[in-house]
Amino acid sequence: MSMIDEVIAKVREKDKDQPEFIQAVTEVLETLRPTEEKYPELVKARIYERIVEPDRVVMFRVTWEDDNGEIHVNRGYRVQYNNAIGPYKGGLRFHPTVNLSVIKFLGFEQIFKNALTTLPMGGGKGGADFDPKGKSDREVMRFCYAFMSELFRHIGPDTDVPAGDIGVGAREIGYMYGYYKKIVNEHTGVLTGKGLDYGGSLIRPEATGYGVVYFTANMLGSHGKDMAGKVVAISGSGNVAQYAVEKSLHMGAKPITMSDSNGTIVDEEGITAEKLQYVMWLKNVKRGRIAEYLDKYPNAKYYAGKSVWDVIRDENLKIDIALPCATQNEIHKDHAEALVKAGVIAVAEGANMPSDLEAIKVYLENGILYGPAKAANAGGVATSGLEMTQNSMRLQWTREEVDAKLQQIMKNIHDTAYKTAMEFGQPDNYLLGANIAGFMKVARAMLAYGVM
Repeated sequence: MSMIDEVIAKVREKDKDQPEFIQAVTEVLETLRPTEEKYPELVKARIYERIVEPDRVVMFRVTWEDDNGEIHVNRGYRVQYNNAIGPYKGGLRFHPTVNLSVIKFLGFEQIFKNALTTLPMGGGKGGADFDPKGKSDREVMRFCYAFMSELFRHIGPDTDVPAGDIGVGAREIGYMYGYYKKIVNEHTGVLTGKGLDYGGSLIRPEATGYGVVYFTANMLGSHGKDMAGKVVAISGSGNVAQYAVEKSLHMGAKPITMSDSNGTIVDEEGITAEKLQYVMWLKNVKRGRIAEYLDKYPNAKYYAGKSVWDVIRDENLKIDIALPCATQNEIHKDHAEALVKAGVIAVAEGANMPSDLEAIKVYLENGILYGPAKAANAGGVATSGLEMTQNSMRLQWTREEVDAKLQQIMKNIHDTAYKTAMEFGQPDNYLLGANIAGFMKVARAMLAYGVM
């Protein structure tokens, strides 16, 4: 049995109640098989086994009081996965689906994503099974204070620097950073995604959505194509999806879909800049549902209870590019087969692990250019890294400076994955290229430290 087979088998046995984590480990390790023969020193040092085990897992109780004086108890997490190349870095997710499996899969993926940015950041992730939806600002504030009252002792600007994720936006980051600053009596770059007035970076809100489109443009460019005139299907309607729509428009594409947990809208006339502004108001200010898009734009169609990918499958929509920007495992094998039928030439993941293993297999077997999350959505954490740099230097770069750096980072990630895939004899396999390139950087650092 090879070392990789041995490690996968161990993870499936030891963590059998963690399906998302098992999926992430399997996806990464299967693509690392060529490295076993080429780098025997990694096998001897058991790097494959060491890298799937987190440095530590912190799990804690979060007790808070709602506006009616009722006491609630949630569970908080921080998984500090690997700091071989820099401080732990990764978002905090507040969502009812958060559990140890989800946080471990996200933290494991974050190791390689951060390595690909070329910035000195290790991998980590955290969050809580708390749902901010339907809560007042005061309730969210009290929860954030309670959450940070434990998390603060495990983080620091040179130790672990959390950011936002699903359910954690500017409001939540502000509350958590304010509480951290008060109890440690320091103004440091310990959280990213902060407001501009207290240490945040320009382009940070846009970075993940912009980055996934920049990565897509690089994939297309490597094959003599571009985004202009392409019909784009985008899932989600949160931060990542909104800015993926915006940047797609900037590049001359025609986005036609958005969604939330209740359903999907399809606007075959195209979601224009004006329509996007309405979505941003609807989701960010009113905190409404995507179905309300039809109140203003009745020519669109709404499909209740269906994902974007369900609609493409069931309605035989024709699209060129798919950007899943909602959540993990939103695209299954039947969805991927429908994307092939729809004429898709590229899939780039704005969400974390939105395609399951069978869907990925369909992409690769059918020659679809596939940008995996750890490469395609690395723009968010890359700009978080740029925010850390600005905080350390006590300055703030212009919007143009940050955007230029983001574009260059996404190009570098693309080129690294592309060249690595070529080196290992699998051209255009960005999944293999990204996984091996990210892994090797971390593995070399782990080897340098010896046995620990």
